[in-house]
Parts: sequence; structure tokens; C-alpha cells
Amino acid sequence: MTAVADLRRALARYRVLLSAGLAAAAVAAGLSAVAPPAQAQVPVVTAAHDLRPGAPLGVDDLTVSSLPAAAVPDGALSDASTALGRLVAGSVRRGEPLTDVRLLGAALVSGDAEVAVPVRVAEPATAALVRAGDRVDVLSASPEGGAAAGLIASGLSVLAVPALGDGLGEGALLILAADRPTAARLAAAAVTGRLSVSVLGA
Repeated sequence: MTAVADLRRALARYRVLLSAGLAAAAVAAGLSAVAPPAQAQVPVVTAAHDLRPGAPLGVDDLTVSSLPAAAVPDGALSDASTALGRLVAGSVRRGEPLTDVRLLGAALVSGDAEVAVPVRVAEPATAALVRAGDRVDVLSASPEGGAAAGLIASGLSVLAVPALGDGLGEGALLILAADRPTAARLAAAAVTGRLSVSVLGA
């Protein structure tokens, strides 16, 4: 009788283990059935570290990451070589995807009616207060002083603020969006006077 009882107990333990195994397999199969399918990954150029406005991009500034296709923004770059040497239009955080409108170029202006115009401001301290996206008036004063500054252009959008010059004599560079006639006036004023800007309110 003892052998028969032991056999029955062993069979009972076996049935319990078998039932638990089958239940676990059923749960795993159910979870696999309801899990969302893996999303396709797309290569995207991202910032390797925080980037400042106006910074020319080098190989150490860029990396290529894989993102789900649904998370990739419009205009995202997929080839890092297309961004090398270009200027950043505004501050970029580490890991942020780079798009065509984040870099200085044709995508920053609103079509054939506008061009990106480099304007060198006489005082670097003034330009340091300007940020990409601001709207500014551009003024010109005589290098000899005396006469009041004259308004050259009004309400221009700032596309980028590259790094300040090394010395006060160099001034600081702003990249502004302007139509072609205004761009011509700005170029002429840069030859004959000292340029400055005033930032307009929202």
C-alpha cells in the first residue's frame, strides 16, 4: 500500500506542475497576442550635445540615432554630412533631432520673396541681447557721430545669432530675413555707417 500511495502522491504533484506550466504558457501566449508590433526604426541626425545659436556644425556635434517612424519630425535630416559646416538657427538640446528649419539656409526664409541677410552690428553687447525669432529694427549712424541714427529697415525677423566677434571693432553678426530691396539697403548702409538694432516687443 505504501508504494501505491507514494505513486498516487507523485502523480498528483506531476498534475499540479503540469497545470501550472500550461497556465503560464497560456498567459505568455496571450500577452504576445495583445502586444503591439515593433515599430520600424528610422535613422535621424541628432545633436551630440547642447548646441548654441550660430554654431557651425562639425563631426563631433552630430550623431545618428534610430527613432520610431511615427516620432520623426517633418524635415528631419537622415545624413549627418548634409549638416556639416552649416549654422544652427537657434539653441538645440542634446539628443534633439535636427530638421531643415533648425539650420541656417533656404528653409528659414518664407520663399522667393525673402533672403537671409548677414548684418554686422557695431556693438557686440547689443547683439548679445538678441535671440533667433526676435523682430528688430535696423538703424545706421555716421561713424563720426553727431547726427541721429536713421532707420534702415523695420520689423525684420532674426534667423540666427552667430558667435560674437573677437574684438569690439569687429562687432557681431546677425542673420536677418528681408526682401531683396531691403537687403540692398542694408548692404549699402553697412558700407557708409555703423549699424545697430532695437528689439521690438511681441
